Amino acid sequence: MTMFDYKSRLSRTREELERLEADVLLVSLGSDLPYLTGYDAMPLERLTMAVIPRDGVATIVVPELEVPRVEPRPGLFVIEPWSETDDPIAIVASHARSAGRALIGDQTWAVFLLQLQQALPDTSFGSARPLSEALRIIKDPEEIDLLRQAGEVADGVARRLASHQFAGKSEALVSQEVGVMLEAGGNESVEFAIVGSGPNGASPHHEAGDRVITAGDPIVVDFGGRYRGYNSDTTRMFHVGEPTARYREVHGVVQAAQQAAFDAVRPGVTAEFVDAAARNVIEDAGYGDLFIHRTGHGIGLDAHEDPYIVAGNTQHLEPGMAFSIEPGIYLPGEFGVRIEDIVVCTNDGAQRLNNSPRDVAIVE
Repeated sequence: MTMFDYKSRLSRTREELERLEADVLLVSLGSDLPYLTGYDAMPLERLTMAVIPRDGVATIVVPELEVPRVEPRPGLFVIEPWSETDDPIAIVASHARSAGRALIGDQTWAVFLLQLQQALPDTSFGSARPLSEALRIIKDPEEIDLLRQAGEVADGVARRLASHQFAGKSEALVSQEVGVMLEAGGNESVEFAIVGSGPNGASPHHEAGDRVITAGDPIVVDFGGRYRGYNSDTTRMFHVGEPTARYREVHGVVQAAQQAAFDAVRPGVTAEFVDAAARNVIEDAGYGDLFIHRTGHGIGLDAHEDPYIVAGNTQHLEPGMAFSIEPGIYLPGEFGVRIEDIVVCTNDGAQRLNNSPRDVAIVE
């Protein structure tokens, strides 16, 4: 098991609570809980909640039947189980009673927030998003190593697909095959396996269906899985038989845009600067209106997290930020092209965590 520095993470949490003038952090479902405690709660109707005060002992309030899944970390937090006849909201409230302001995790079920507001009428509530973003946006070396390993699994799948049989199969079948490859490579779960063939490739989040892939089809394959808690996400292009000149032109523009965005990454530039680097290439080629999404998103414990590489985001990049670069061009009724890698910002610029070929793969 990877050992992260949870003591440092809790210390930084308390520093952020002070900066944000809040007294306690309340974290339920979602990735903030395992980031801070190492415990990934199941999405049950039974409340699990970490109560992390700015001063004092941190507590994980957890259903009694889930306690065996919580790894004890003496000196960092206390595990407080609750039985089926207990009131977990009252237990959480007892630990947060003196809080004037509480920050609550974004993925906390609304019913629990409403009950906590009733139980703590003198406490104001705000989103924990600014706190968790500040903590998680810069990946530590152990996290980057896991993202790299996740990317290597994805690269292995992409290389296998380059000699894979596509024609005569439905998109759904190919999607299932991609999932099997991801799990065979060591992923504990498959998060998504988008397969968009022919005109379906013009829908960026196309759900693989019963369309049968045939000769002459371009195919977008976008897939990712969880590897020891950390996500991969890559997109590669395949073509059944020799591509047309029009397809090769569009693919070349997207590939150049992806490279331009990669070259733009360095500490101190803004997220929107990287987005503009890709977008300018596509606009100059006359396809600007057909690039219909942001250039990228952060990745880590969540498949999509900060920073978002999009116009309007003036956040400055820093070493340790990990995110996708995935420009695309989508021609309705014809085809789509998207090329995606995960990169890490370093002191010297961007470093790719995906290294499988980015050229279109000619397949059967």
